[in-house]
Amino acid sequence: MVEALKAHCMIQSPIIILGGKGMLGQYLVDLFSDRHTLVWDKEELDITDLSAVKEQLASVAPKIVINAAAYNAVDQAETDEGFAIAEQVNAQGPKNLAEVCAQLGAVFVHYSTDYVFDGTKKEGYTETDAPNPKSRYALSKFHGEQAVVAAGGYVIRTCKLFGHPGSSDGSKKSFVDLMLTLAETKTELNVVNEEYASPTYVRDLAQQTRLILEQEYAPGIYHVTNTGACTWYEFAQEIFHQKGITITLNPVPASRFPRPALRPAYSVLLNTKLPPMRSWQEALADYLQQ
Repeated sequence: MVEALKAHCMIQSPIIILGGKGMLGQYLVDLFSDRHTLVWDKEELDITDLSAVKEQLASVAPKIVINAAAYNAVDQAETDEGFAIAEQVNAQGPKNLAEVCAQLGAVFVHYSTDYVFDGTKKEGYTETDAPNPKSRYALSKFHGEQAVVAAGGYVIRTCKLFGHPGSSDGSKKSFVDLMLTLAETKTELNVVNEEYASPTYVRDLAQQTRLILEQEYAPGIYHVTNTGACTWYEFAQEIFHQKGITITLNPVPASRFPRPALRPAYSVLLNTKLPPMRSWQEALADYLQQ
């Protein structure tokens, strides 16, 4: 009888996926399609509005809330106006969600970035290394991390995401799709041969998220990326190699494309808590075949 009651509660208590129209969100929606899932984007819930978060979450009593919503205009966040939005979406929003989930007894999952590190540790960063954000975008993500961990939620750090573009207004093409689009009209490209990190397929990220939840790993910070690392230039090389596209690629320093926000030079996220994922090259091949 007790087990039957537990099963009934699991079916009735939904999983809420926030940011469901974004690149990561759409893969999460697909992966959890076998569960009772509610898909909300900014039209359904303003996560920066605490009263709205309290009211809507309480009305559905979720079992799990996964937040894939984010402000990711990295350079725009260097302006005062952009930073104010970043703080609301990347820090206050997750804080609202994490604290309300804690009150309701729901599990909360939030995503963060390798950019919270300063990029000086060439051997890579573990989950316990101290963040030292060097941009205002990264600072907003770090503030979000602190709030979620304090409320007992999960923080999943990842980086260099690629996958099919989302349908939301703020969803951008990944580096993979951008390179393929440029190759349609150009025979030569200059690509930054810096910013060493691990490309990550959002499908694999979504699958690892489900693993964490189903295996009931302890709340806290997790690093989830595909195995291996590269610069943007090396990433582009592999994309064109796998697609059989002949194009001239020129490795250039980041100073060739000056941007307002500082990026970490080395931000490989070392995974010490979870089973290792497949290589980024294997994941890329999977994505390109689709």
